Amino acid sequence: MFIGHFAVGFASKRAAPRASLAVLIAAPLLADILWPVFLLARIEHVEILPAGDNPFLTLSFLSYPWSHSLVMVVIWGAGFAGLYYTLTRYRAAVPVIFCGVLSHWVLDVVTHRPDMPLTPWTPQLIGFGLWNSVPATVAVETLMFAIGIWVYSTTTRARDRIGRWGWWVLVVLLTVAYAGNLGGTPPPTVPALAWTGIIATVIISLLAWWLDRHRAGPAEVLRS
Repeated sequence: MFIGHFAVGFASKRAAPRASLAVLIAAPLLADILWPVFLLARIEHVEILPAGDNPFLTLSFLSYPWSHSLVMVVIWGAGFAGLYYTLTRYRAAVPVIFCGVLSHWVLDVVTHRPDMPLTPWTPQLIGFGLWNSVPATVAVETLMFAIGIWVYSTTTRARDRIGRWGWWVLVVLLTVAYAGNLGGTPPPTVPALAWTGIIATVIISLLAWWLDRHRAGPAEVLRS
């Protein structure tokens, strides 16, 4: 699941309009934000597989209980939502952020093969294997992404050209990245995979924060 996670962040704007889009995107991506850091620290492990007919199955997730287990995702979600409330006092965003973080585990369980841990301390792994079908995965993610785009686009309105074109630059950037993953080759090394994820996260977060500041929220749209 890639653009499906972004879809959750886009759609979350309707429930927490005062929260920055960068934060709302970071919530459903939080497990994947932590994962590259844990890979570099050798706390978690992944194996890169040769390219085959299925672009979704080029990684074998050997161990990622601290970033992706259900128990830890709940803990990360509570911590992220609590930190956000401490800094902003925006109560409406707390359940939205928590549910956004939790949604990552739910969506990954649907898409992954049985490699999703429940806790860091038990061997049970689950996964329903949507990734086994490339057409089904692309159809589900594309539909989710389209809905997320529609919700954000109809919930907010551009204040200026940055708000208008910056939003669509983000959409195009994510679409191109997704298409590239479908047709590209696996990363050469695990550190390259991790650093690519970290750099991409920083760029996308900054773009989301910047463009969202140039779009009016629901209250301003209604007043106009």
